[in-house]
Amino acid sequence: MELSIISWNVNGIRAAVKKGLASAISRLDPDIVCLQEVKCDEEHIPDEIASLGYSMHLNPAMKKGYSGTMILTKENTERAIVGIGINKFDIEGRVVSLDLGSLMLINAYFPNSQQGLARLQFKLEFDRSIASWMDDLRRRKPIVLCGDLNVAHRPIDIARPRENEGSAGFTVEERQWMTQFLDSGYRDTFRMFNDQGGNYTWWSYMGDARAKNIGWRIDYFVVSSDIEKNVVDSTILPYRYCSDHAPVRALVST
Repeated sequence: MELSIISWNVNGIRAAVKKGLASAISRLDPDIVCLQEVKCDEEHIPDEIASLGYSMHLNPAMKKGYSGTMILTKENTERAIVGIGINKFDIEGRVVSLDLGSLMLINAYFPNSQQGLARLQFKLEFDRSIASWMDDLRRRKPIVLCGDLNVAHRPIDIARPRENEGSAGFTVEERQWMTQFLDSGYRDTFRMFNDQGGNYTWWSYMGDARAKNIGWRIDYFVVSSDIEKNVVDSTILPYRYCSDHAPVRALVST
């Protein structure tokens, strides 16, 4: 069996629906959709999303209109895990996971270090905490992690690395964590198939950055190395205009 999984930071699900999110999901017809930054509780999920026919698993942030993650799946399952068991992260709705039997799917919205690196230490603590939590899960079954990791790992993952050195998402500390994380037994699936520059998943709204392709690759599918051979494909999709992020897709055999 081959699973088609899409991950997308929608930057507000209600705003994204107005820009065509529901119809984009319908056309793509994935088995599973992982959304980040939904900025919505269950009561206010748009009808267009609810009517797609997917089973819904939502982890909203305690703060209204902030963060939040959601998994939509064609399989009617209750095997969802909300959060990672650390309250200061879980109240921000940053992680929702699904036990798929043969593997664990983790949908995560990593913190942004923010302007002036005001949340850098919070981000790094989250990075270390989710990695440790994943390592515990990995003892039981393989891992697929997807979402907005809010870091451009290598200079090839950002259009203007020199100008952004030390900026949120491109600090030495964040990039070193990503290297250490991958070295501990995980694979960045996009780079298994494509090692070229110019492939980005997020563009600023400023300066016509999207049209000029001045972007960052900060949205990932990462798998534990024990199932890297099961990854059939991993790519960035062209449905870009529902959000400031592009969706990413992985095809994984189970």
